[in-house]
Amino acid sequence: MDQLTAMRAFVRVVEVGTFTRAAQLLDLPKPTVTKLIQQLEAHLHAQLLNRTTRRVTVTMDGAAYYERALRVLSEIDELDQSMTSSQARPSGRLRMDVSLPFATDVILPALPRFHARYPDIQIDMGLSDRPADLIGENLDLALRAGAIQDQNLIARRIGEMQLIACATPGYLAQYGTPQHPRDLEAGHLAIGYRSTGVNRILPFNFTGSKETIEISCSYIVSVNEGAGYLAAGLAGLGLMQIPLFMAHEHLADGRLVPILPDWSLAPRPLHLIYPPNRHLSNKVRVFVDWLAELFARDETIQRRLVPSATRSTAP
Repeated sequence: MDQLTAMRAFVRVVEVGTFTRAAQLLDLPKPTVTKLIQQLEAHLHAQLLNRTTRRVTVTMDGAAYYERALRVLSEIDELDQSMTSSQARPSGRLRMDVSLPFATDVILPALPRFHARYPDIQIDMGLSDRPADLIGENLDLALRAGAIQDQNLIARRIGEMQLIACATPGYLAQYGTPQHPRDLEAGHLAIGYRSTGVNRILPFNFTGSKETIEISCSYIVSVNEGAGYLAAGLAGLGLMQIPLFMAHEHLADGRLVPILPDWSLAPRPLHLIYPPNRHLSNKVRVFVDWLAELFARDETIQRRLVPSATRSTAP
């Protein structure tokens, strides 16, 4: 028995909950994964997993072994990296998940610079707004805006983005220009944004000099993805609270008009999130550092994410 391979197979089965999915992620036949686990249990003289026709659960012995095995495998990976990093440049496939607007407007235009620096890294980029299952989908990292709901994930804050409330001139001509957030509750429409996982329409939030107001508006259409949200707003279907970087070109050419300028919208934090208890490989580490540097130092991106009036003047 190859004990290291068996340990890796066991860890992956625990993380994803099925032999079939673990075999896919390990690029091994399912019978091979099953045999490896059986050999590991025979070697340890302990049952690590409870198997039924529908699911796989971890025994008490299995849970204890999982924690120790994870640390051992992480130390082995770290040792391998430390011995090879000085001799080989980062390489391999990096799997990440990011929203479509962030990919097309921010990351992909800058990616040639990363490729020039690290030509041996391939990036498999999933484009979505949904909360990705980093372990189940075998992702190295994801970029997300807002508070991180899953406290088990490791999060690195790399910046923030400003929201802006706006609508098309045609919409404002038909429904009027609101002068106060409460005006949105009487006769106005919004583009509904459904938070995947929570499956509810997110309210609008406005902060004035003395109060913060949460508004739930009527809507014609709701979406769960940023590009569709912008498209619905540009079609005149309602008011939007949208990231500045997505709206700036349309604000500049007059297709969108800001509303309620005396009421601010709090910037949303941007996080890179990683699976817990995983050692970051060289390829992931250099990409994370590059992306953090990009968000911190690229003035074009900073101007698009946060207007100068709300950015810190600290070096």
